[in-house]
Amino acid sequence: MTDSTRHSPATLHDVAREAGVSLATASRSLNGSTRKVNEEYRKRVLEAAARLDYSPNLSAQAVARGTTTTVALLVADIADPYFSSMASGVVAEADHEHLIVTMAATERDPERELELVRALRGQRPRAMILAGSRRTDDPTGGALAEELAAYERAGGRVVLISRNEFDFRTVLLDNRAGAAALATALAGLGYRRFAVVTGAEGLRTAGDRLDGFREGLAAAGIELAERDVVRVEFTRDGGYDGTRALIDRGLDGIEVVFAANDVMAVGALSAIRDAGLEPGVDLAVAGFDDITTVRDVTPPLTTVRVPLEELGRRALRLALDDADAPGEPVSTEVVLRASTPGPRSA
Repeated sequence: MTDSTRHSPATLHDVAREAGVSLATASRSLNGSTRKVNEEYRKRVLEAAARLDYSPNLSAQAVARGTTTTVALLVADIADPYFSSMASGVVAEADHEHLIVTMAATERDPERELELVRALRGQRPRAMILAGSRRTDDPTGGALAEELAAYERAGGRVVLISRNEFDFRTVLLDNRAGAAALATALAGLGYRRFAVVTGAEGLRTAGDRLDGFREGLAAAGIELAERDVVRVEFTRDGGYDGTRALIDRGLDGIEVVFAANDVMAVGALSAIRDAGLEPGVDLAVAGFDDITTVRDVTPPLTTVRVPLEELGRRALRLALDDADAPGEPVSTEVVLRASTPGPRSA
């Protein structure tokens, strides 16, 4: 016969009594207080909590302190290695601070992003990090900015990654300069005819990278024709569809496709093969981000290296530190690989 007797969960008072300390000391030992507790007392409290199987009431802590030990991270797409690598950096830094990271995907939907921010405000995370690029024509921008401002007025911290769109703390990434440097490097290899497969009109990150690439080409005396810019979804399938559209209409001398992110570039490589061409030989490909995958594709992808994990780490540090200034933009680096060996005639 099993013992079906149910016991009430242990309370903080029970833990304090078991450890022989005051209620305040027990609370500070278990609830992450910034006030230092005598190490012997703290150890007694932790041992008593373990014996009693005590679990802190996180909701009560949030009400008492105005915040929790969680960090909220909003990304555009959890499956995209760009965001998962960045999230890895946030999680690694959070571990050092004994914080827990919760992550949600906006799916690049402004309405969903606004709903998520509103829901997360009620959970009172210590910091909220927004990593997804926004559109210039976002109808929810004003409402989102107000939600974030209200969250900060209540004691939270907002950090944006990549662009300072709402005048909050931001870890800046100079997408424009990185794309310009890539264009300069490709022109230096001898390429003269380019096409770009990028995100839809109005997507800020895609726009910055297109503008930078165009500027880099112009500095080398090369014009990027508007008809050679294909706007599709900012995804692997978008990269595939955009590159296939270029091939199907006729390349007409185009030597290189610049895909505005690496997952699009991976789609471009597949589209080239499916059209019976050889990537890097019949049509060169370059991307942006240097996600881990692109070092192992065939041919290895030329790209712009972004220290993605470092972006995540910096974002959390900025959220927890007192400084308001974002500092210098995170630097990028052009990495030339076999997907752009140089034109055949070079």
